[in-house]
Formats: sequence, C-alpha cells, structure tokens
Amino acid sequence: MAPIPTPPAEPDDDPENYVGMERSGAEHRARERGWSSVRSLPPGAIITMEYRVGRLNFEVADGRVTRCWKG
Repeated sequence: MAPIPTPPAEPDDDPENYVGMERSGAEHRARERGWSSVRSLPPGAIITMEYRVGRLNFEVADGRVTRCWKG
C-alpha cells in the first residue's frame, strides 16, 4: 500500500498582517512569502469552503484588504 502523502507546509505568515494593505501589494507580498495561491474576493462573495493548503484569501473593499484568512 502506498504511503499517505504529507501536505506541504504553509508559510509562517500571519494573515492579520495583510489587513489594511492595498490589494496588489498584499497579493505581491503573499506570493513572495510562499503562498502558492492567493484569492481576492469582494465582500459577501459566495465561495467554496474547502480548505486548500497554501492558499491565502483576501476580502477586498475599495482596493484594500479588509479581512484575510488561510485556506
């Protein structure tokens, strides 16, 4: 039987540090810090809720990150 794969580690980065940043700057910083996927969403967007290792989500209003979370 094949071994169960170990998911890759997420960057050691606090999502709260992105709140208040401009969207483009936050996306750039997230990719520099190793996030494999960065998703920017408008407030109240309907999204899938599956957890994806390495993904960082931004809620963006008026060009600024208002909320940020992993997965």
